[in-house]
Parts: sequence; structure tokens; C-alpha cells
Amino acid sequence: MSSPAALFQPDASGSRLTSRGDLTSFFMQLAADIGADSYMLVAIVHDQDRNDARIVSSNWIFDGIELIGKRLIANLALGPLTAAPGVRPRPLVAAHAPDAGALLTGEEARLLDVLGHAEIYSLRLNVGRQRLFVLFSAAEAGKIDLTALMKAQLKCCYALSGIPHLIAAASMQDPLSDRERECLFWVSEGKTTDEVAVILGVSSNTVNSYITHAIQKFAASNRAMAIATAIRSGII
Repeated sequence: MSSPAALFQPDASGSRLTSRGDLTSFFMQLAADIGADSYMLVAIVHDQDRNDARIVSSNWIFDGIELIGKRLIANLALGPLTAAPGVRPRPLVAAHAPDAGALLTGEEARLLDVLGHAEIYSLRLNVGRQRLFVLFSAAEAGKIDLTALMKAQLKCCYALSGIPHLIAAASMQDPLSDRERECLFWVSEGKTTDEVAVILGVSSNTVNSYITHAIQKFAASNRAMAIATAIRSGII
């Protein structure tokens, strides 16, 4: 089996990604190259006790996304069929819904099929600390070229690694709760945890919990990085 390095030779494509429009063009071309009809770049943010899917870029129809729902999209991204770079991907075929176990119901599988996603490949992307996944789908099973798909996955990792701030801003869409945002704001103003607790009328442990959740949602390593990300994204 070919090594990941042999599947992909870096090119200059990542240097051209300077806007959301560039990102759309990049994925549209990748989808065409591998024989896919649709793509969806998804960021997964851990929100309290669940995973929330945030769509960074996609050519799925809006009504289709609304019908399927973010929960199912997160399940597809985090499911057992999702392949890491260099691992041979396995497709989710809507017609074989019973084989998908708890991943989706028969009704959800039929809906995906009707919407033109008869076959879906879910690929994990290694892009720094961000949890990114791309779903490539086709209206007919067997249409997507598997060898080209593996090359495309590595190309995505390479290209997106060069634009972490663009991806972070595109996936952010203010994931913070009101309390998490308030806590980060007051800390950015130089307030201590105890002072923020007094201002908000909660305990210091609660303030720390809100800030920890904010750090996790931003995939940051500490408070300072979370605050910088929030400021850069216009959230605080």
C-alpha cells in the first residue's frame, strides 16, 4: 500500500486560499477531481455534554442541511467510518442503512439518498488543534474515485494548515454562551476570577468552568489564546 507521502506532492494551492470564496473554489475543484457531487467542511466544537457541528464551507443545499440537522452531520463526521489521513476510507451507502448500526436511522438514510447523498465518505483532517472533517458525497454509489479521494484528503490537510485563522473565523459563528462571553470579556479587561465572580454574582468555580468551556470551544491552550481568538473574531 502506498504511503501518505507517496500519495501527495505539495503544491502552491494553499497559498491561494485567502478568503471564503477561495475556500469554496478549492473544495469545488477537489470534489470535481474525485468524482463527488457535494462536499461539506465541518468543524466540531465540544459544547457542554455534546458535539456541535459548525459548517465552514459546503455546497449542500440549505434546505437539505436544515432537514438533516447538525446532530446527524456531527454523527457522520465523528462516526466509525471516518478515516484518518493515510487510512483507506470506507463509504456510508444510504441503501445499506441497516449496516450502519447506530450511526443513522433508516429514515435518515432515505432522506440522504433523496437529497443526492447516496454515498458519503467522511474524512478527518489533521489541521493543528482544530477538529476538522470533510464529507464528500455522490448521488450514485461507486462514483467517487477512492485513490483520488485519499490524495484529496492529504491535499486538504496541507492547504488548510496554512490558513488556521481563516478556518477558525469561518467556523466560529460565536459558539460561546452569554455567560462564557461575559467571563472572557471581563478577564480580557484584566479582572481576576474572583472579581468576575462578584461582577456576575456567581462562584469562582462557576467562572472557571465557563472559561474552561470557552477555551475548549476555541481549541485554545489557555485563557490568553481564547481571548485573542475571541477578539480577532469580533466575539468580544
